[in-house]
Amino acid sequence: MSSVAAEKTSPIYPTYNRAPLAFEKGAGVWLTGTDGRQYLDCAGGVAVNSLGHAHPHLVEALKAQAEKLWHVSNLFEIPGQKRLADRLCEASFADRVFFTNSGAEALECAIKTARRYHYVNGAPERVNILTFSGAFHGRTLATIAAGGQEKYLEGFGPKAPGFVSLPFGDHEALKRAAAEPDVAAILVEPVQGEGGVRALPLPCLTGLRELCDERGILLIYDEVQTGIGRTGRFYAYQNAGGADPDILATAKGIGGGFPMGACLASEAAGSAMTPGTHGSTFGGNPLAMAVGNAVLDVVLDEGFLEGVRDKAILFKQSLESLKDRFPDVISDVRGTGLLMGLKAIPANTELVAALREAGLLSVPAGDNVVRLLPPLTITPDEIREAMQRLETGIAALSQHEKSA
Repeated sequence: MSSVAAEKTSPIYPTYNRAPLAFEKGAGVWLTGTDGRQYLDCAGGVAVNSLGHAHPHLVEALKAQAEKLWHVSNLFEIPGQKRLADRLCEASFADRVFFTNSGAEALECAIKTARRYHYVNGAPERVNILTFSGAFHGRTLATIAAGGQEKYLEGFGPKAPGFVSLPFGDHEALKRAAAEPDVAAILVEPVQGEGGVRALPLPCLTGLRELCDERGILLIYDEVQTGIGRTGRFYAYQNAGGADPDILATAKGIGGGFPMGACLASEAAGSAMTPGTHGSTFGGNPLAMAVGNAVLDVVLDEGFLEGVRDKAILFKQSLESLKDRFPDVISDVRGTGLLMGLKAIPANTELVAALREAGLLSVPAGDNVVRLLPPLTITPDEIREAMQRLETGIAALSQHEKSA
């Protein structure tokens, strides 16, 4: 205890390996450091700042609501919840919505909803959730158990029961596990973000839907990172026809920077959550609902998602050209929409640092991948600027460039 105390330099938990960089303001895709330097933000707060920094429509919505009402609790009606829930349902498979403050909370609600569904339908033994290696579902005790990664489980006692982790892409193992009578649901990310920007092939999504229907299992999508337009559709599952889930967890981009999330469910699944079965003090508060509705004003506007898909094509083609020119730094380009990944040959943290030095922010991921998660509002000119900064950072690590 004394040695730890002697080394203490900050009152903040030392749980983050922070970059030596702080910011004082942002606008669109740009962040201004406290040193006055401009950075092009392709980290996006880890896929949170879906509409960039200080988007005027979001700022106005938050300011207007802040001057009226912040919090009343869910003991009372909150009109903004009804409006946002209606719009989420209209844009997706869902019939019911529960609002949360984060992605992990949305996943917790999704897990409880799946188990409760089977309980009220006379099968309380159906509690197990099938998940996949490389997944990341959050940092709570239940969600680290769902993710199954040892590095997140170590040191926190017994793993929460009820989660069965399967090899990613092993269809036979999945079929065997799904045949067990205690399975409640399959939980999957359409694209594993933290796991290295690994996309599940679209036919696999429809295959999962068919398997769940065959076995009476619920299908849960973790779209915390992929939702709200990140892949060019409102939700990533919509890229595959006939792959609707029963339950979906969403967060990050839905608040555009304001902390919020939601659990979406079909009528059958959602109606199992009767009064008293779940709750949240802050979930669905008036401030969050005002910002969430403002985000949807933009994302659901005509032509916006089509524009995301067009920009994604430009971005990916440009990244492929960098891979071809710097094969000693980049071995693969991955991703869907504006969720892109560069498989690095040097350590991904080394590449992140080189890009930061070149004035571009990115995010490390599993499988030695660097994620690029720009705001959905990035323009073609800003993509070209991003490519120049990417090239500068990558060239700094390239042996080919150094020997030329």
